[in-house]
Amino acid sequence: QVQLVESGGGLVQAGGSLRLSCAASGRSLSSLTMGWFRQAPGKEREFVSIINWSGGNTRYADSVKARFTISRDNAKNTVYLQMTSLKPEDTAVYYCAARSRFVVSVTPGDYDFWGQGTQVTVSS
Repeated sequence: QVQLVESGGGLVQAGGSLRLSCAASGRSLSSLTMGWFRQAPGKEREFVSIINWSGGNTRYADSVKARFTISRDNAKNTVYLQMTSLKPEDTAVYYCAARSRFVVSVTPGDYDFWGQGTQVTVSS
């Protein structure tokens, strides 16, 4: 079992930045694919970014490409999402997820463990 706890969300003005963290316990993240997903009110949960076990393979949704950066520190059992140039449409609850497969996936249903989420609100 893996317990994931997100932090770093908050209220920020458009154009601002936030850094989300996802701290894991119960198991080392070093063999897990990690992902960030988000869900806005009335919408389905959507893929934001993923990173493979080594950090050598990352993917981003088109809507966040060049603005968000995913990274991981396996020694600290933590994954990060640096968000810059935030837009009001980035407003959502952001979830961290772990997948116990080496093959990466952008599908939420392919992830085995989820955090409780952290709210990000971007004001215009």
